[in-house]
Amino acid sequence: MASVLWMDLTAEELRAKAAKDAIVVLPVASIEQHGPHLPVGVDTILCSGVCKAAAERADDVDVVVAPTLWCGMAEHHMAFGGTFTFDIPTYRAVLLSLLKSIERHGFHRVLIVNGHGGNIAALTAFLPDFARETRLHVEATTYFLLAEAALPALLEDQKGVQHACEVETSMMMVLAPGCVREPRLSEAFGARGGSSGRPEVSRHRSFRDMTETGVIGDARRATAEKGQACLDACAEALAGLLREMGKGI
Repeated sequence: MASVLWMDLTAEELRAKAAKDAIVVLPVASIEQHGPHLPVGVDTILCSGVCKAAAERADDVDVVVAPTLWCGMAEHHMAFGGTFTFDIPTYRAVLLSLLKSIERHGFHRVLIVNGHGGNIAALTAFLPDFARETRLHVEATTYFLLAEAALPALLEDQKGVQHACEVETSMMMVLAPGCVREPRLSEAFGARGGSSGRPEVSRHRSFRDMTETGVIGDARRATAEKGQACLDACAEALAGLLREMGKGI
């Protein structure tokens, strides 16, 4: 099978993809703290892996996966160290520059696939700007929300993705097993849910105020078997969306 990754293709091959009206998947993620047991690259590693697996599954649709934007909106993790973050104007400008590059190469359809909760609000807010300032058809999704109906049956303590948790740690055991600090798993648990107070009132909260370990959830429940099941569920949900886009749904 030919690679689905933009970075593996030649310029000539990418011109051919554009001529066939391929869908460009643009993964966006983060570099941020993930507790004592996981590297700061978790969101980038997982989002990249899910996008690649989904594009390979959706082999009846012409798809190319762009390089992952590894920095996002992560101010809430800065207190723990190890984190990069954009401000809103910079994040918007970087994304718009990437989209305009994709557009200039003759592509027409882009699916932004997010792998970090802190990016969700910004991406939703940016979509009208992207529609106004490019001629691209741009859609955006968050892969673990796209798969949220399938995840609860695969887990013991959680219903979905939290942070450095049962899900993310299990998936890292599959996609980057050498990066999991297994001797530190016994410490890798923290507050569940990650929110408190009135849901109709919004305010910024540092993760330092929510968890001492940087973890929300319980990574002690993680296994590679769960990780493969979660990866399959996320990749299949995303592949389904790509098939819908391919049919013009």
